[in-house]
Amino acid sequence: MNALPFDDLNSLNRHSFPSDFYFGAASSAYQYEGAWNKGGRGPSIWDTLAHEHPDAIADKSNADVTVDFYHRYPEDVRTMKKLGMTAFRFSISWSRILPKGTLSGGINHKGIKFYSNLIDELKSNGLEPFVTLFHWDAPQALEDAYGGFLNSSIVNDFRDFADVCFHYFGDRVKNWMTLNEPYSYAVFGYGDGTYAPSRCSTWMGCREGDSSTEPYIVSHNMLLAHAAAVDVYRRKYKASQNGIIGIALNIFWTEPYSSHVEDINANERSIDFKFGWYMEPITNGDYPEIMKTLVGERLPKFNSKESKMLKGSIDFLGLNYYTTSYAFNVPPADCNYRSYQTDACANTTGIRNGTAIGTPTVSPWLYVYPMAMGQILNYIKGKYNNPLIYITENGVSQAKAPVSKSLNDTNRIEFLKTHLHYLHRAIREGANVRGYFVWSLLDNFEWNYGYTTTFGLYYVDFEIVTTKQRRIPKESAKWFKGFLRNVEDIKLPPS
Repeated sequence: MNALPFDDLNSLNRHSFPSDFYFGAASSAYQYEGAWNKGGRGPSIWDTLAHEHPDAIADKSNADVTVDFYHRYPEDVRTMKKLGMTAFRFSISWSRILPKGTLSGGINHKGIKFYSNLIDELKSNGLEPFVTLFHWDAPQALEDAYGGFLNSSIVNDFRDFADVCFHYFGDRVKNWMTLNEPYSYAVFGYGDGTYAPSRCSTWMGCREGDSSTEPYIVSHNMLLAHAAAVDVYRRKYKASQNGIIGIALNIFWTEPYSSHVEDINANERSIDFKFGWYMEPITNGDYPEIMKTLVGERLPKFNSKESKMLKGSIDFLGLNYYTTSYAFNVPPADCNYRSYQTDACANTTGIRNGTAIGTPTVSPWLYVYPMAMGQILNYIKGKYNNPLIYITENGVSQAKAPVSKSLNDTNRIEFLKTHLHYLHRAIREGANVRGYFVWSLLDNFEWNYGYTTTFGLYYVDFEIVTTKQRRIPKESAKWFKGFLRNVEDIKLPPS
């Protein structure tokens, strides 16, 4: 791990951050809830992928039960309270609220009751709910009806879904996010096919799709859906409910592979094609110029009304950060423009001259590079006028292992210490950050990795029938409790 320049900061604890700063954990409906066919919930595209194409998941598993949060949430809320957390980020399953995906198909009041009870449980335990409306689990009914986010019809259906959530929960929920990581949903679901609905060009190995167009179409419709939901909230609910609404974007931060101008420019393109793709429209109303130039007619256009709705359409930015890599130039002659992945004429790697950019992990995409936390926040502060930010996901993986080997997760403690250090420094330097959510409280279903990798502060026993879904604190949970409750200072290494 890279050496840390610590200035005069010798220790860090909860009191080092502002008194109103939120500390919490993040989750998502599909990864946590289970009860996939109970309480009136309709199927999502992830149910379909895991059930009909189990080979798409590393261990052929699914999230039919996962951590059974649907039934065990009171226990988990009490656990977060005991740790000293003050907020919890969760998502609402669209198909648990609208099983057919549309308002005309009927509201599932059992689903309304579940989330209402969860929100009440959080509030009564002193935890502020941060709610994400869409975390990749699109209703299968809409996929069947018109192709889901490939069709602009989904914009109005998402607006209606959001409206229902604001109506039933907005009296208690004051922090909303429309979408989680639209980049991941578009690129992994429609660019390389590793996520549901598992579409990509046939030459890339998918049954159907077009990696050169569909990621852009899906992203465009997601941005319009975001703008429509924000418009509904601001027009109908904001004045009476007094909440704020934003979006959660992930950032695959990159550093130039070399000091050559070609790699420096490639690094800028890489960031614009991943983060600017969404941040530019919601800030300035249009896509980055480099994307318009390189993608050309394959990149959809916003009309003047859409651009106006998008511009300034966040009260805050949720930021998910995990890893950093190097970006290097691909000569134009080698850019075949046959997929989103090649359009930027920039490739990335975690290795340079045989050395990793940061500590490798069990996840091939995740290198631990904590100093980027500060670099990213300074970048956003300078380029996008220092918006209000919550770090809505940050965490590190371990390989699935028996409980005896899983509990001593010293790598996760080091990860948290160093990332919190750079976050603290960025705040001291003026970054407008007001919360931090670790991914995640519990080991859970990790999308196409299934249960082969784990990110939780708590080990979850998925296999022993007599104690199934039992939660066991890892050393990182004990450390985080000490940090939040100031049991002892975090001693940082000297510079």
